[in-house]
Amino acid sequence: MEIRIGEELAGKTVKAVLKGHLGLSSSLLGALKRREGGILRNGRPVFVSALVQAGDLLQVDLSDPPNPDPVPPVPMDLDILYEDEFLLVINKGAPLPVHRSSFAPEEPSLANGLAAYLGPSFTFHPVNRLDRGTTGVMAVAKSGYIHSLLQRQLHTEEFHREYLAVSLGAPSPAAGLIDLPIGRREGSPIQRQIRPDGFPARTEYQVLEEAGPFCLLRLVPRTGRTHQLRLHLSAVGHPLAGDWLYGTEDRRLIGRPALHSARLELVHPVTGRLLSLSAPLPADMAALLAAGPPETL
Repeated sequence: MEIRIGEELAGKTVKAVLKGHLGLSSSLLGALKRREGGILRNGRPVFVSALVQAGDLLQVDLSDPPNPDPVPPVPMDLDILYEDEFLLVINKGAPLPVHRSSFAPEEPSLANGLAAYLGPSFTFHPVNRLDRGTTGVMAVAKSGYIHSLLQRQLHTEEFHREYLAVSLGAPSPAAGLIDLPIGRREGSPIQRQIRPDGFPARTEYQVLEEAGPFCLLRLVPRTGRTHQLRLHLSAVGHPLAGDWLYGTEDRRLIGRPALHSARLELVHPVTGRLLSLSAPLPADMAALLAAGPPETL
């Protein structure tokens, strides 16, 4: 990245400009100081204690260092909603894990697919992770620096997420806030539970449509706990259709928890532009609402 120094930054140290203007962390600044060509002023290496003048050009190498444990590339079809040199946003399919799972290490993950798409220098930086059975909009940073900036936006008004879900029955009232703390379930490596000593967890919900025994919901997580949306709906008596962990699995209905990341808004960490990306309701969830339950139920 390049910064042309204006009068408002003249007289500041290189360190002050990089931390204040680019938001570099102390650890990243330290790594850049040790990297050949990491920080240049007017094309030459410079100490971070040096003062800058109006008209100077600061150049900073914010690319990732070589990955000692690269992700194996696995070509796959990717539905890319947005991409530039800093980040990309995809519409993730299901079932597709974000990372390789220790339960099924041979199963390809989104990380494998992006390694094939972005090439051998790829290092995986997912911003908002989705469960393997959850579809929809997901942001991925192309460097650790951009990832750090986007992580600071998470759970703020600058990083807004909306989900669509199909539940069994409709919550009452038709709109509200589920505020129930979440912690680990003892004895389970993956399951969470509502517990008074858990972490704060809040989910806004709105009933959009009722279709027989099913209900289409709009969900907005105000915190980011593992399995938050699934567990909150189960806790109020309306688990997701197909949720094998917090409800009842029935592959005649749908082969996964009926949850979809429908919309994501974020402030671009470099340009400051508002990005608004959306993905339509996937076919299996739409079919569930249209068809209703099997006659044998």
